[in-house]
Amino acid sequence: MTLPALPNEHALAVLLLTGLALILFSRDRIPLETSSLLILAALTIGFELFPFAPDGTPLHAVIFFQGFGNEALIAVCALMIAGQGILRTGALEPVGRSLGRIWRTSPVLSLLLTLILGAFISAFINNVPVVVLFLPVLISVSLTTGKSATPILMPMGFSTLLGGTGTTIGTSTNLLVVSVAAEMGAHSFGMFDFLVPAVIAGGIGIAYLWLIAPRLLPEREIAISQSSPRVFTAHLAITESSPVNGEPLHKALALTHGRMEVSALERGEGKPIMLLPDAVLHPGDHLVVSDTPNNLKEFERILKGTLYPVGSEDEPVDDDHPLCDDDQQIAEIALFQNSPLVGTTLKQYGFTDRFCIIALAIHRSGHRYLRVVDELRNLRLKVGDILLVQGPRDKIAELKQSREFVVLDATMDLPYQRKAPVALVIMLGIIITAALGVLPIAVSAPAGALLMILTGCLSWRDATRALSAQVILIVVASLALGIAMLKTGAADYLGALFTALAGSASPAFVISGLMLLMAVLTNIISNNAAAVIGTPIAISIANRMGLPPEAFVLAVLFGANMSFATPMAYKTNLLVMNAGEYAFSDFVKVGVPLALLMWGTLSFLLPAYYL
Repeated sequence: MTLPALPNEHALAVLLLTGLALILFSRDRIPLETSSLLILAALTIGFELFPFAPDGTPLHAVIFFQGFGNEALIAVCALMIAGQGILRTGALEPVGRSLGRIWRTSPVLSLLLTLILGAFISAFINNVPVVVLFLPVLISVSLTTGKSATPILMPMGFSTLLGGTGTTIGTSTNLLVVSVAAEMGAHSFGMFDFLVPAVIAGGIGIAYLWLIAPRLLPEREIAISQSSPRVFTAHLAITESSPVNGEPLHKALALTHGRMEVSALERGEGKPIMLLPDAVLHPGDHLVVSDTPNNLKEFERILKGTLYPVGSEDEPVDDDHPLCDDDQQIAEIALFQNSPLVGTTLKQYGFTDRFCIIALAIHRSGHRYLRVVDELRNLRLKVGDILLVQGPRDKIAELKQSREFVVLDATMDLPYQRKAPVALVIMLGIIITAALGVLPIAVSAPAGALLMILTGCLSWRDATRALSAQVILIVVASLALGIAMLKTGAADYLGALFTALAGSASPAFVISGLMLLMAVLTNIISNNAAAVIGTPIAISIANRMGLPPEAFVLAVLFGANMSFATPMAYKTNLLVMNAGEYAFSDFVKVGVPLALLMWGTLSFLLPAYYL
């Protein structure tokens, strides 16, 4: 075996810097943003102080900033904003409710359906909002059925990672690999060009997550962290547009799948009627219900009723009609000893006129159910009462500055529910135009993100919050390293070294080895960093072997997506770890066999399909 000669000094320096990047990216104590900027600064300063001119033309360091304008980064950022639009409008909530309903009837088949749905949605939408959607659904099911959630949360999280490998927009890693490969002259992959091997390998992975993974995980009780565990009592008023207008009470209970508990029924202020399943509901009727804030707002949406007095939604509480404002929040306020609200009622105090905020419900310790006549606006308030209120974001912020009561740490944004269909249409437009080749994803995604904002699905505040400085900087730093490796010949050297070490091994063996290397790296450092560093090496190896580069590029893509073995390998792993209270060893126990299963399957599929 003859090893290749060492490359030039600049290539060696880039390789050393790449090794430093791998170390920095794996350190939890150093923010990824800091590490990325450090690498970027080292590259630019180094090439300016020590010019590199391989063909007589100096390589200007400004080339390393091209990542900020790279089409992959533009597409990634735009898709993050569009995904936030889906999350902000609650467009996927009907999917979550349907899953919750099915889980209560057939848990085993429901787990399979959850895994398949999670994988399918994640092929087109960033998997973070998918995991955020499914986590409370599965935790709620575990509470209802009395079974532990730990055997199902991790498989659900991993299924979204499997689904993300199916298309070019499934993950930022895919976009980066495809983009870098195209810049280096390789085949430009279409959205579904590698769908077949992804579906076959993903199907095997889903079967493992369905049948085996839950048995490897311990059943333990987890401390459920909710935005508010407090139970509030509210009057849910029926409106003209409600689907239960003119229908019996039992239909309202059926629409909420039996989760809504009604303690009393009132027709007109202070006029109770018999609480019977066949009692017909009319506009203006009040259902006295007690539940958490999330559930109360969900019941309000399902029944199209109001938690505030009927008619209030059309009456301005200030000049801007705050109840019609899309930027709504709910918050909890507690009354202390010297609060002016103690001993009086909200109506007498003029709470709505003073603060331009509507009170929805009340939590009173030791009194879960209030008398029917005790409508919230007429209830005499006591020390320790906690009010659930709703209003525009700026009014909630002003409320926090008030010294008349304490705003508790349970403020929550409300989804722009009526914009959900618009958000879904926009997301479908992004996907379809890119899939059909009408527009490249780097064009359709920003256009879709702009439409999300123009149609009110998303505010600019939400859009900027959706962007991740960590993702942006690590993508730019990784692209800069890739350019440096390519221009200095470092990538060619690594390709030659890899080929020399492989000896006379078959292309299938080389592809398998490259994918395994990426799988190991992605669980130690950022998957994007592993992918961008690995792509130039893959193309160099393919060129040296005189073979089409597609299989080698996809080995990098699939290997860099095998983020199963450690919790820090991908952000959804951290979400699942926190919710399920998993140990590091749990990820190793379930993730390593899954990574090996995917590696073995794809080691057979990629050479067979592309060589």
